[in-house]
Amino acid sequence: MLKKKQTKFIFVTGGVLSGIGKGIFAASVGNILKNRGFSVNIQKLDPYLNFDSGTLNPGEHGEVFVTDDGAETDLDLGHYERFIGANLTKKSSVMSGQIYSRVFEDERCGKYLGKTVQVIPHLTNKIQEVVLDAAKGFDIHIVEIGGTVGDFEGLHFIEAIRQMRRRVGSENVLYAHLVYLPYLEASKEIKTKPAQNSVRDLLRFGIHPDVIGARCDRNMNKEHIGKIALFSDVDEEAVVPLPYVKSVYEVPDNLEKVGLASYICKKLELKNVKLKKNGWEKFVQNVKDSKGTVKIGMVAKYLSHEDTYKSVNESLKFAFWANKKNVKIIWIDSEEIEKKGTEQLKDLAGIVIPGGFGNRGTEGKVMAAKYARENNIPYLGLCLGMQIAVIEFARNVLAWPSATSGEFDSNNKKQVIHIMPEQRQNMAEENYGATMRLGAYPCVLEKKSKSYKLYGKEQISERHRHRYEFNNDYREEFTEAGMLLAGLSPNHHLVEIVEIPEHKFYVASQFHPEFKSRPDHPHPLFLGFAEACLEK
Repeated sequence: MLKKKQTKFIFVTGGVLSGIGKGIFAASVGNILKNRGFSVNIQKLDPYLNFDSGTLNPGEHGEVFVTDDGAETDLDLGHYERFIGANLTKKSSVMSGQIYSRVFEDERCGKYLGKTVQVIPHLTNKIQEVVLDAAKGFDIHIVEIGGTVGDFEGLHFIEAIRQMRRRVGSENVLYAHLVYLPYLEASKEIKTKPAQNSVRDLLRFGIHPDVIGARCDRNMNKEHIGKIALFSDVDEEAVVPLPYVKSVYEVPDNLEKVGLASYICKKLELKNVKLKKNGWEKFVQNVKDSKGTVKIGMVAKYLSHEDTYKSVNESLKFAFWANKKNVKIIWIDSEEIEKKGTEQLKDLAGIVIPGGFGNRGTEGKVMAAKYARENNIPYLGLCLGMQIAVIEFARNVLAWPSATSGEFDSNNKKQVIHIMPEQRQNMAEENYGATMRLGAYPCVLEKKSKSYKLYGKEQISERHRHRYEFNNDYREEFTEAGMLLAGLSPNHHLVEIVEIPEHKFYVASQFHPEFKSRPDHPHPLFLGFAEACLEK
């Protein structure tokens, strides 16, 4: 696409407050540029000192998103993949812990030749190296900087991207800065002062923004845009209003309407090619045309933060929107089911049990799985949700009341879900991390299964994040009792999908299909679940 092989860089920063939508903005910019035929990649630089997102509390930080190559990342990578329709890699998720670790490793190996190791240039150089490495082969590389400008833990990232302008040339770098404009009810006015101060902070670090994204819950007028442009020293066309929208998937269209893609092409000296037609327009129209609401129960234990199951939520929406229906997700605390019973599961069109770790709330999930099976209510189990389905079937169909998972009771003799022998050896050698199955693994589908009909092919690849597996010692008993092992690893050693064929829809996967569901291409399992829920 480009005359030169030089990648163009777009750096997205934020100010005033966190959570103003840098991830959605970065993903939307990627969307509109990809629609012009450019190859686009996106990367997140996160200031946390963690090495990756794998150990972060989902109740506080939201879901851990997993890539094909097994990286445990921030949920923003889910937004990136859904908006640009691409499978990202571990290079797209960088935390400060990784950067420091690489610098320490280089220092221990003597690569700095006895020099004093400092933030500048050693830390900033390492950041630039990971950015340049991730950008290889792409026309445009978008980088979101986590946190807000001025945060102590993120200063090394700000300095690193400032230097990038010199390293690759100013004509190849564009800085976009997001700000928030509060509305004061008392005076009935939008205030631009916080945005002005945020830009001033960025200027203090040597970065002059080329684009200002202005988040405001009220409609901005020309006066507001002019004022921001004047104090930020940018063109008025570079001030992009980011009003409240019913669906974040409308953001790319809004950016197109204000001409942001054309402005970026002009600033980065790119040919502004004609906009391509793709499935995104049809998807957004389906969202607008959707009528009626279907209630789906999400039985889980991390309910303090809805982003804990972000990809599951979005995947459900995509599947129902494809059928021009809205979905209302009813959050159900599995511990409440344990205490009060299944009364709150009535009047639901379907039940979903998502992934999770630990023993807390699992008995309530088993009760929910039983309720769905016995009442012929569509059931979709994801990761732990599959293990719950297996345990419930063992207890109530095979009549093994003590059946459980080794995760919940390591001394139980009826572990229908367990750590496999080779995994136990790894644990004995204190290599516990090696027992986690992370990233994409192949799966072969049974041709008589519902899953095979939904996928339309015999072999698939799906992403995993779990440690325990179906216990192969009990395969014969389960299949004879009516549970179909619908998906197996190519060597038939691992059970990936279970189904109950005579049920309206009772499908549970050991993998996480939500990570590969896209707005314009809903995942087959979610589509099948939605269609079953919509049956009269």
